[in-house]
Amino acid sequence: MNLLLVGTGRMGTMLRTLVEQEEYLTILAAFHRTNLSDLERTAPPADVIVDFSAPDSLCAVAGYVRRTGTPLVSGTTGYLPQQMDLLRQLGNYAPVLHSANFSIGIAVLRRLAAQAAEVLGDAFDIEIVETHHNQKADAPSGTAKLLLEAVDPGRTYSPVYGREGRSARRSPREIGVHALRGGTVAGAHTVSFFGPQEELHLSHRADNRSIFAAGALRAARLLVSREPGFYALEDLLFPTPHQP
Repeated sequence: MNLLLVGTGRMGTMLRTLVEQEEYLTILAAFHRTNLSDLERTAPPADVIVDFSAPDSLCAVAGYVRRTGTPLVSGTTGYLPQQMDLLRQLGNYAPVLHSANFSIGIAVLRRLAAQAAEVLGDAFDIEIVETHHNQKADAPSGTAKLLLEAVDPGRTYSPVYGREGRSARRSPREIGVHALRGGTVAGAHTVSFFGPQEELHLSHRADNRSIFAAGALRAARLLVSREPGFYALEDLLFPTPHQP
């Protein structure tokens, strides 16, 4: 499988390392801010283009996909709403996958958490705890937000980010979301369901960021056989019976 890579940061470096270890994968070219115009105008068609860059690369990536119809795996984050709209529109030209987290384990955790929330219902209180290294700037993590969306897709509950003081009593219609920071933790997430006389805890822990690169390459292999459209990672990992 021939790939084009966009982005030369940490994820781009990990992707290159993994590709070099696989005989069936070949990098045709890599692009970054200084040569994005080449991507849009002259880069050849590939089996798939994998983009872990920055939002300002989207115009060049979109131009390439429209010109060649090459499937796109996008792990770039920080898009504005109008940029996400453009990304979805590219599904008219090629199969397009976007995800903020390419961990296969997290995808499974999201699915299990959603199923648990549906079955357990209002009888169980839900709390989400995420842990990351002490240099992470944002909180809660993007993955915690994905898990919140999974357990409350209709947004019928109110998220509460931490608790303090004498008025911190839990209301029935809230979901607690909590962030821990310390050491070199790559990422750990737990969704807890607290019911009458019983508890359920679903957890995932990442020991190395390379799992995200490995997940993106697995997604790329699944995406190339799909029809044009806009996909989530779960669409590829858990296809419905009518999907290929």
